[in-house]
Amino acid sequence: MDEERALYIVRAGEAGAIERVLRDYSDKHRATFKFESTDEDKRKKLCEGIFKVLVKDIPTTCQVSCLEVLRILSRDKKVLVPVTTKENMQILLRLAKLNESDDSLEKVSEFPVIVESLKCLCNIVFNSQMAQQLSLELNLAAKLCNLLRKCKDRKFINDIKCFDLRLLFLLSLLHTDIRSQLRYELQGLPLLTQILESAFSIKWTDEYESAIDHNGPPLSPQETDCAIEALKALFNVTVDSWKVHKESDSHQFRVMAAVLRHCLLIVGPTEDKTEELHSNAVNLLSNVPVSCLDVLICPLTHEETAQEATTLDELPSDKTAEKETVLKNNTMVYNGMNMEAIHVLLNFMEKRIDKGSSYREGLTPVLSLLTECSRAHRNIRKFLKDQVLPPLRDVTNRPEVGSTVRNKLVRLMTHVDLGVKQIAAEFLFVLCKERVDSLLKYTGYGNAAGLLAARGLLAGGRGDNWYSEDEDTDTEEYKNAKPNINLITGHLEEPMPNPIDEMTEEQKEYEAMKLVNMLDKLSRRADVKDLHQDGG
Repeated sequence: MDEERALYIVRAGEAGAIERVLRDYSDKHRATFKFESTDEDKRKKLCEGIFKVLVKDIPTTCQVSCLEVLRILSRDKKVLVPVTTKENMQILLRLAKLNESDDSLEKVSEFPVIVESLKCLCNIVFNSQMAQQLSLELNLAAKLCNLLRKCKDRKFINDIKCFDLRLLFLLSLLHTDIRSQLRYELQGLPLLTQILESAFSIKWTDEYESAIDHNGPPLSPQETDCAIEALKALFNVTVDSWKVHKESDSHQFRVMAAVLRHCLLIVGPTEDKTEELHSNAVNLLSNVPVSCLDVLICPLTHEETAQEATTLDELPSDKTAEKETVLKNNTMVYNGMNMEAIHVLLNFMEKRIDKGSSYREGLTPVLSLLTECSRAHRNIRKFLKDQVLPPLRDVTNRPEVGSTVRNKLVRLMTHVDLGVKQIAAEFLFVLCKERVDSLLKYTGYGNAAGLLAARGLLAGGRGDNWYSEDEDTDTEEYKNAKPNINLITGHLEEPMPNPIDEMTEEQKEYEAMKLVNMLDKLSRRADVKDLHQDGG
């Protein structure tokens, strides 16, 4: 009945009546995602009727109502088949200001129409293969980039940017050719990086360093959503960019990595939004060439070095092996380098471990990122080694027992998912500079056997990569316990009592004679077997 009434008014009514009936339909079906198949034909006709209304000169409010209903109906793939035509797509492009060559974002009253048109295009492109092909024919990616350039520095149109970016993400996800077009022809990498800079309000203090206000307000929900969409689109643009060929590429990736470092050090409006933001930043960092990840750490600024700090000399005697410096503003420092971003990544990894599910999707990206950073950048590896594998003191428990990051990672080394246990073992192996003896000290032979077998290192040795020759320093507690540590389990075992010590002389003599008789029986059996063989 709803479709019949709406269709009748759309076909015969004037703009005011159309607006009212479509607004009622939209309010009633706003949360509808599954539709009755019996009304499918009516919904198709309603879509066709709405497109005919949209080409007329109608008020903006009526355009918005038409587009809201079209967005709802476009959730049904079957309805889209007859209405997804080049003409209808061009109608939506015009309403979304994607056909305009001049700066046409001055009328604030048109913004709701632009946003609703982009939402419709997102649904239609996602649900219709015909729309995906028409997007290529109409060069939609280039039009979206042009729209982004018009609004990249204007914060009051975040909704337009957000859905423009979402549509760009969908196109680059569904068409690999568009990724290449975005990367090279449309200069998508610097454009999308600038969108992120704008969303984060970044102020540069050096070429690859930004000012961080730890006491500043969190990102707004709109800024956070816009940043997340930009991160997802950038992931598609850079998915095949693991190798840098030109110096200009290297500079662009370093700028992007610096923006992502800033992203890791700020928070969203809620804890869940912050995690989503950081998760997308981690995914994108995995696409950055490892040689460009050095910007994740940076030397301390003059202001930071001037602050009073807890230095190595001021640490308690039992902490002197720890080389980190914690400033009053909680900045993590190691060897004079700001390690805040790496510390955030480490905490993010631990939270994903604690979740206990979806390890392959949620945990392996950050573990892989930390592994590659550690392999390529000495300061990062040494800092992570200090945090994850501090000098051993208490070895009474097995390596996999406990609540430290090391304990959690060792438990993952025997996980049922092959990919998860491989990357967890690889991370610890790299932190140990790929030295088997060092790895076994922290994990035990039993937990490390899978990695060592895969690497052909069961007999010991080290991996193929070169690391600095600085030696690990063992604590006095570990040195004293080392002779009694079980190499298989990796923990201290008390010496087993000798059962003979508690026997009387008569018991000892009895057990000795028992052993002699057993040996005599074995010897007689062997002689009989030899005789049978000779006779045969």
